[in-house]
Amino acid sequence: MVQSLHEFLEENINYLKENGLYNEIDTIEGANGPEIKINGKSYINLSSNNYLGLATNEDLKSAAKAAIDTHGVGAGAVRTINGTLDLHDELEETLAKFKGTEAAIAYQSGFNCNMAAISAVMNKNDAILSDELNHASIIDGCRLSKAKIIRVNHSDMDDLRAKAKEAVESGQYNKVMYITDGVFSMDGDVAKLPEIVEIAEEFGLLTYVDDAHGSGVMGKGAGTVKHFGLQDKIDFQIGTLSKAIGVVGGYVAGTKELIDWLKAQSRPFLFSTSLAPGDTKAITEAVKKLMDSTELHDKLWDNAQYLKNGLSKLGYDTGESETPITPVIIGDEKTTQEFSKR
Repeated sequence: MVQSLHEFLEENINYLKENGLYNEIDTIEGANGPEIKINGKSYINLSSNNYLGLATNEDLKSAAKAAIDTHGVGAGAVRTINGTLDLHDELEETLAKFKGTEAAIAYQSGFNCNMAAISAVMNKNDAILSDELNHASIIDGCRLSKAKIIRVNHSDMDDLRAKAKEAVESGQYNKVMYITDGVFSMDGDVAKLPEIVEIAEEFGLLTYVDDAHGSGVMGKGAGTVKHFGLQDKIDFQIGTLSKAIGVVGGYVAGTKELIDWLKAQSRPFLFSTSLAPGDTKAITEAVKKLMDSTELHDKLWDNAQYLKNGLSKLGYDTGESETPITPVIIGDEKTTQEFSKR
C-alpha cells in the first residue's frame, strides 16, 4: 500500500517537532527595523539580515515611491521580451562599478542567482568543488547543473588542493569550478580567498564566490573579494540585494562575456518577470549610498563589536566570528529552540 500525502506529512512533521527541527514562524507587525513587535509585544531585533538598516531608510522609500509613479508597480514582462526597463540598466551599471567588474546582471533573488549561474556554465561533463558549509542555494544550483559535486572540508586548503589536483589530473572533466561563500552565514568566518585564488590558478579552476553576507559588510562595503583586492581574480561574484542592501533580489558580477552568456542562457533570467520598478530604484539608491560613504559600514562594525563584548561579559559563547555576524552557541537543536522562545 502506497503512503498517502496526509500520512507522509503527519509522520515527517511530527518527527521535526520531536527533534526540535520544526520552525514556528513569528509574524512581525510593522517594519523589520531595530525594534519589532510580535503579538503586541516589543522586542530588540537581533536576528534580521538588514545589516545596515536600509530596509527602512527614508531615501530608499522615496526612491521606490518615485519609481512607482513613473514606471508602475510591475515590470510587465521577462527581461528578454520587453521587461528590461531603463531602471534595470542603471542598476546593473551601478552594480558593476560597485563590484569593480565589467558588467553585472540582476535577478529576482539571491537564491535564483545560484540556480541560474551555476547551471548556465557547468554541466554533466564538469566537476564542482564545493565547501561543505556553503549555502543551500549553492547546493541546489550544483545539483541542477548535473556536474560531479565534490565536497571540500570547510576552509581546509590542504583538502581543496588535494581534491583539485585529483579532479584535474583525472582527465574526466572539461571544467572544474571551486565555489565558496565569501562570509559563512552561521559562524561569521571568512573564506580564505588569497589561498583559494592561488590554488585555482595552479590547477586552472573557475572561481565562484557567493558574497551574500559580505556585500555591504566587507571591503568597506564592496564585499569580501574587494576586501582582499581580488576583483580581477574571481570569475563569479554573487551577491544579494536584500540583506545589507535592504531590498530584494540578487546579482552576478563578472566579465561582459560572462554576463552576456547568463543573459542568453540562465533560465531564471529568461523565464521570470524582472524586478519591480520600485525595488529596482531603491536598490540603486542603496548601492550608491555604499559607494559614496562608509558611514553605515563603519557603524555596523562598531555595533557588532559592542554586542560581542557585551554577550561575552554575560558568559555567552559567540564563537570565532570574523564579521558582524554574531552567533550565540546554545547547544543542541531542542535547547536552542527553547531558548529562542524565552
